[in-house]
Amino acid sequence: MDLSLKLIENLVELVSKSEVDEVSIKEEGYKLKIKKNARKVVEAPQTVHVPQQQAAPQAQAPAQPAPSSEEKSTDDSAPSANQKTITSPIVGTFYEAPGPDQDPFIKVGDHVSKGDTVCIVEAMKIMNEIDSELEGKIVKILVDDAQPVEFEQPLFIIETK
Repeated sequence: MDLSLKLIENLVELVSKSEVDEVSIKEEGYKLKIKKNARKVVEAPQTVHVPQQQAAPQAQAPAQPAPSSEEKSTDDSAPSANQKTITSPIVGTFYEAPGPDQDPFIKVGDHVSKGDTVCIVEAMKIMNEIDSELEGKIVKILVDDAQPVEFEQPLFIIETK
């Protein structure tokens, strides 16, 4: 089944007008989840892209403020051999938590397993949960909450075993 943007928009509209609170569709190659009365969530077919060639994280533009918490890292050094980069699979806005008044999905030092949600990237008013395809410890968070991100922009550095 080929999920087009129009089909996804139609599904979101149908769910919003119905009495159904949540719809989940899992097919080979993709997972789609739409929730009503909460933040709408659609997961992209490729939830996390970990390239073979590790790219150095992009430096923050000088006009942007420095990260506000000690858990954010501005060290743009490349990951070491046992570290991998979790990148954004889409262009959008990075959110570290499921809602404005909620705790972040992960913090530096947290252990994540495969399938754990690490953040949300909003694209075209659709909240895309980004799940880890790796298991390990979060070493660095490379972007700030509500910051725009590009396709394949590094978001996290995770130390694997």
